[in-house]
Amino acid sequence: MYSKNKIDSFIKESPILKEIIDLKPVAWLNPNKKKMAEMPSFPIKKEEMEAAEQLWHRFAPFFVKAFPETAATDGILESPLKEIQKMKTLLNQESSMMQGRLFLKCDNALPFAGSIKARGGFFEVLHYAEQLALNAGILKKDDDYSILTSDQFRKFFSKYKIGVGSTGNLGLSIGIISAKLGFQVTVYVSGDAKKWKKDLLRSKGVEVIEFEGDFSKAILAGRQKTNSDPMGYFVDDENSNELFLGYTVGAIRLAKQLEEANIKVDAEHPLFVYSPCGVGGSPGGTAFGLKKIYGDNVHCFYVEPTHSPAVLTGLVTGEMSNISVHDIGIDNKTEADGLAVGRPSNFATNISNHIISGEYTIEDDRLFVLLAQLMDTEQIFLEPSATAGLIGPQMIAKTDYAAKHNINMENATHIAWATGGDLVPDEERKEFYKKGCSSLV
Repeated sequence: MYSKNKIDSFIKESPILKEIIDLKPVAWLNPNKKKMAEMPSFPIKKEEMEAAEQLWHRFAPFFVKAFPETAATDGILESPLKEIQKMKTLLNQESSMMQGRLFLKCDNALPFAGSIKARGGFFEVLHYAEQLALNAGILKKDDDYSILTSDQFRKFFSKYKIGVGSTGNLGLSIGIISAKLGFQVTVYVSGDAKKWKKDLLRSKGVEVIEFEGDFSKAILAGRQKTNSDPMGYFVDDENSNELFLGYTVGAIRLAKQLEEANIKVDAEHPLFVYSPCGVGGSPGGTAFGLKKIYGDNVHCFYVEPTHSPAVLTGLVTGEMSNISVHDIGIDNKTEADGLAVGRPSNFATNISNHIISGEYTIEDDRLFVLLAQLMDTEQIFLEPSATAGLIGPQMIAKTDYAAKHNINMENATHIAWATGGDLVPDEERKEFYKKGCSSLV
């Protein structure tokens, strides 16, 4: 616990913390961001990112056979990059003019997982499954990985148990892929996880254990229970190298999409990416990957709910994962269930401290309004938390970021990373849309 005097000293050092505590939407520019030439050494190298991409390609035949809907993309899981000009026009009518082009990275449409968590969650489980099979001598890297759908492999994997703590989407991705491979899988969910997500997991044969508390309690219980079993493997959202690596592949794929669309990224054509943030793993992985590719020409921002600014609190105070939002008197109650996190990832936050350009926070009501507006303008449905990046360009325009870094925003490409939505049931979609419309009035 932190004393009142300690919190007051944090506020004196960084006055924006008082606004964060008062639940006001803020835009914070990171004073610790470094240029690529000044970056410290990181635990992940570009060669590892490339190796992670190769693992996805080895598993492509497995996906084609296990999930026939991926046959059209030869088993490669990827989402579209869409320009959303109508949404940009609407946003410009409401606020300061957004310069440059606005795109949506549609991870809401990632096959059969419907969220960005498939990038990290699927990757870690695939990495673990491959290592088990290689070590057992029943798989070689030059094999056709469609054999992993056979009864032989399902029987082999059924001896092992996978656990994960989740607010929803990571649990969905881990549950779906683990069950398909044949693992015994348990998802420990926090009290804010949506009922439909828990029901979907159970329909896949996943054991779901619920906790009344927030994400931190669920992940702690899951970690202890899974790690006490010699056949158990815990996917640790707060401290996982493999999860992070899986997310970095999203940066490699996005770079290819930008190249195919003839969109330049250089000093005269800056790239801005706005990512919803929970513990910080998925936005941290994509930001890290993009910095490795584009260096100082990409500017990455996170966005968190005003009631769950876990990563922002850790960065502003310098306490990283040692501090939670509860320590500064914030309740961590938000409708953005995927972002309902009280304490950030130690692994991801220490990396983010030097690579991200800043953060902003957003109120829940605004998430639902953006959801309704995106449906009305672009006919794209996102779950509430996934809309958080849409106002990124305007939030940053309120700061002196462009002037401070001598950036010409007229040539900027803005990407709001849409993190989830396609698996949301129709009834929930209608309720979300209705709530957004009512907040518009």
